[in-house]
Amino acid sequence: MRTRFLNLTTTVPTSAVAATSFRLAALAALLCLPVAASAQRGAGGGEWHHYGGDAGSTRYSPLAQIDRDNVGELEVAWRWKSDNYGPRPEFNYRATPLMVNGVLYATAGYRRAVVAIDAGTGETRWTYSLDEGQRSAPRRNSGRGVAWWESPGMPPRIFLISPGFHLVALDAGTGIPVSGFGDDGIVDLRRQLGREVDLVSAPIGSSSPPVVVGNVVVVGSAMPSGGAPRTMEMPPGHVRGYDAVTGELLWTFRTIPQAGEYGNETWEDGSWEYTGNAAVWPPFTADPELGYVYLPVELGTHDYYGGHRPGDNLYSQSIVALDAATGERVWHFQTVHHGIWDYDPPTAPILADLTVDGREIPAVALITKQTFTFVFDRRTGDPVWPIEERPVPQSDVPGEHTAPTQPFPTKPPPYDRQGVDLDEIIDFTPELRAEAMEILAQLRHGPLYTPPSLPVEGGTQGTLMVPGSLGGSNWPGGALDPETGYLYVQSATAPSVIGLAPAPEVSEMDYIQSRGRLRLRGGGGPQGLPLFKPPWGRITAIDLNAGDIAWQVPNGDTPDYVKNHPALEGIDVGRTGRPDRGGLLVTGTLLFAGEGGGMYAAFGSGGNKLRAHDKATGDVVAEFELPANQTGLPMTYMHDGRQFIVVAVGARGHPGELVALALPEN
Repeated sequence: MRTRFLNLTTTVPTSAVAATSFRLAALAALLCLPVAASAQRGAGGGEWHHYGGDAGSTRYSPLAQIDRDNVGELEVAWRWKSDNYGPRPEFNYRATPLMVNGVLYATAGYRRAVVAIDAGTGETRWTYSLDEGQRSAPRRNSGRGVAWWESPGMPPRIFLISPGFHLVALDAGTGIPVSGFGDDGIVDLRRQLGREVDLVSAPIGSSSPPVVVGNVVVVGSAMPSGGAPRTMEMPPGHVRGYDAVTGELLWTFRTIPQAGEYGNETWEDGSWEYTGNAAVWPPFTADPELGYVYLPVELGTHDYYGGHRPGDNLYSQSIVALDAATGERVWHFQTVHHGIWDYDPPTAPILADLTVDGREIPAVALITKQTFTFVFDRRTGDPVWPIEERPVPQSDVPGEHTAPTQPFPTKPPPYDRQGVDLDEIIDFTPELRAEAMEILAQLRHGPLYTPPSLPVEGGTQGTLMVPGSLGGSNWPGGALDPETGYLYVQSATAPSVIGLAPAPEVSEMDYIQSRGRLRLRGGGGPQGLPLFKPPWGRITAIDLNAGDIAWQVPNGDTPDYVKNHPALEGIDVGRTGRPDRGGLLVTGTLLFAGEGGGMYAAFGSGGNKLRAHDKATGDVVAEFELPANQTGLPMTYMHDGRQFIVVAVGARGHPGELVALALPEN
């Protein structure tokens, strides 16, 4: 029995014809750009050498064998199951494989094994895993993948960051650790961190792959989520570069500047000495021609309270460009000053070569949780469009001193909701609207950057944050089409209620996260429905050459709990989209977008559809039902004359697996 796509459209819209002419003109313009453009031309040679397709994280491939005329014929070519790669099955399987020379390389299981898989058949070629004993692992999961390195005269290598925070170099052909790298192929990343940590129990690890620029392996880290840290003294998230041949530490960039370093004064009252985090937990992006690596740096310790770390706190919640050879800062921009909203830059920056008002600009675009897109000249850090410092609401939590302003890009516009607009509150019926307003009356709310608050007896029970701490966007990020300069982004309307309270039995911090006395159920609104009007999940195409939104469509169908809700009987709510973290893939012909995106997205997420969209309009061309929810990001490659699309899936009760789709063999 063969499962196929369901064709949803059979004609090409007029807008798509116009867009084709635009794409041809845009492609001609791109061919005239300088050499630096190669960092964002997508995955070349029919392969997929980087986590994001290319070093510029575009998630683009020019492959076009699968097109709108035949995508409806896609079928499952093979499935690779991860059931036995760890002490128990992993269900939230977030890996994106690489494909080089006919072999896929991916991580799998709670021990984060590396597996080599035949690209045509799904057969396992070799496996590797590291026994780390009882070493603490705050991110004990399969992680997002591995990195590839090759150099003339040397066997290619695969680089892995293990759950227990080791950097491992493997021979790509055999899976055997490289004896000349570190200690028999392994470097202990808890050493030489820049602040002494416990080599066994320190809460530090990484779930993203390193990035390799030339002969330098650049490594980030991740800590436990930080709404209620036990102590303010956490490990620092300093970024380091290692020699790809020997494993020698080449440089350390301190994301929390130390005494005498640029930005140290922004950590007031000596808070730079003990504050931790400020790590890079998402994947990196690099421009090999410039030799730069771009860091999306997270928040310092404590996601919602910063009284113990006064000041703006550079390089917390910033994009930082480093010289990959030396680790020296080239430029930086802080997207949130003194963050208390958990608005980490959640995903790899994306390189884009643009033509803006007649100027050719090699750019880098940073997607954020708060649904801003910050766009810079990637050489200098100059904003492509003005970024304004605007006044924001101030905190009244004792000991907290919020920044008086925050940066707002003037272009492109936000691609999802920001703050609470009463006109956007659910109103399917007068009764639902009234109940929604009663919920709002129990919460502090306002524009973007309304601070977390203390629950008040007889008053508000915390702050309604929009976007919530999961963001409008999260780690799946976006994808760029170099043909047009369109940046595609998935986002969700997923508010959070954030309150603060002292808890000396839990933490030495003055305040930790508390949800107060109000318990929102389901979607957070009346009778468990969403608090806001649909759409609740979106796909947005941003024209980065113009700085405008080209189109926007709901991502996915209406959640089942909404369709079947008794309060909506007889009401057509339309296609609402789901608040998913699905991943995107752009090819020479189509935009692929999945639902699901991991098991820990917002309530109402978790569909199992993968859809093919028209790149110019967002129209759904076809959809395919996967064996489970999409949990990783899709990739594509060509093998023996056949284009494959591979995506990781999983769900509660369905262990993670890789599913390969292709057209039927002749």
